[in-house]
Amino acid sequence: MCRARIALSHRFAAADAPDAGMSTVEYAVGTIAAAAFGAVLYMVVSGDSIPDALGGIIERALNTSV
Repeated sequence: MCRARIALSHRFAAADAPDAGMSTVEYAVGTIAAAAFGAVLYMVVSGDSIPDALGGIIERALNTSV
């Protein structure tokens, strides 16, 4: 009976310890969020508006008289 009580108290003490890092679920959610952000960023950059805007800025900079 005494061994069971000691084992149980050790188990509860281990369960009460603070987490030292992220769990597998947190890694999965972080990875999915990063992939979604990358997909949105790719869609924005590969659209027509960003290259046209950058091209216009570069063209104005090259055609500016000093």
